[in-house]
Amino acid sequence: MRFVYIALMYLAAPFAVGVLLWRGLRERSYSERLGERFGYSRLAFDEPTIWIHAVSVGEVQAAAALIWELKRRHPDIPLVVTTVTQTGAQRVVSLFGGAVHHVYIPYDLPGSVRRFLGRMRPAIAIILETELWPNLYHECGRRSVPLVLASARISPRSVSRYRRLVSLFRETLSHGIVIAAQTEADADRFRSIGANPARTHVTGNIKFDFDIPAETRAQGAAFRSQHLAGRPVWIAGSTHEGEEEAALEAHALVRAQFGRALLILVPRHPNRFDAVRALIARRGTRFASRSREGTPGSDVDVFLVDTLGELLMFYAAADVAFVAGSLVPVGGHNMLEPAALGLPILSGPYTFNAEDIAQMFFESGAARKVADAAGLGTAVLNYFAEPAQRAADGESGRQIVAANRGALARLLALVEPLLARATSASH
Repeated sequence: MRFVYIALMYLAAPFAVGVLLWRGLRERSYSERLGERFGYSRLAFDEPTIWIHAVSVGEVQAAAALIWELKRRHPDIPLVVTTVTQTGAQRVVSLFGGAVHHVYIPYDLPGSVRRFLGRMRPAIAIILETELWPNLYHECGRRSVPLVLASARISPRSVSRYRRLVSLFRETLSHGIVIAAQTEADADRFRSIGANPARTHVTGNIKFDFDIPAETRAQGAAFRSQHLAGRPVWIAGSTHEGEEEAALEAHALVRAQFGRALLILVPRHPNRFDAVRALIARRGTRFASRSREGTPGSDVDVFLVDTLGELLMFYAAADVAFVAGSLVPVGGHNMLEPAALGLPILSGPYTFNAEDIAQMFFESGAARKVADAAGLGTAVLNYFAEPAQRAADGESGRQIVAANRGALARLLALVEPLLARATSASH
């Protein structure tokens, strides 16, 4: 089965490169460092490294506490962070600066994987959430590189697909991989596709073990007091195509009763900033953008955040958060950040990216589910009209985050012995 997979990967690689080159015509960063996708990194290490893979922005953010703790414990070991996406790469730079090395992970081709591992020389590999790459895992096993799937999860809809390819994934998971699953249900799903029960553990979700910097909270509060004083403010965070239109329609309903209300609109992907700006303009809505005007005037109804790395700060400036990627079948984005800031949360029905977390929030009342633009507008109106309920729901979310911390310590208890053995063997 793995040979069939390899053949398919070779067939798919030219199309993947074509997509990057096409995107690179509009935004050069997509086509830069293309060699890294085939293992030709500009970096090469003569000593063992710690390698952490985080696909995109959300996983990089989730890995932050782990990365800083490993840097604190092992300051002399180079730490490499890989991503798939360009936005993930930018988040690595903004969070860690020169404290870590960033490389794009290669395509799952045998030669690319060998080149990558030869240059990076990982003493341990830590993969965030669920990235099942047969060739990469096979080569880690062949080189005796201990590999940990951290905060690992498989959604119910995914496990049925994996089971159809069970022979492939049983081989993939047979190379001494340690699985640190988010929940017992996730652990059971991994076992069902071939994971070794003795190496499958439940450690929780390290996404809960994050800290919002005090300066971020302060920046949000300062922005609110300087530019938004006295205004009801809600934010639509990490929106996708179709969700900006819904948020704008919802905001029209909100402004019919709260005429000074402001919507902070934060699209997920930078390549859509221009399209969203044009959408707002076509509606005749009074708006300002972060990249151009910088701040919203008192006559502005919508503030477009067309910059990177500021979502948390704007969450800290808002009263209510709509967590997007959930009105369209993307699967929903991170509810934990606005919850930690004490914001009540609104979400669409598509939350399969983190269904267990979403259910915790829905069941406690910390989040409310909406189906469309009208439902979103009504929910925002209700929160603006009922500040006590808004505060109570926000506090429920804050308590959920606090109660579920501790996964990082449990994960490190698995990682440290593997890292100690690997580094002692290399000397």
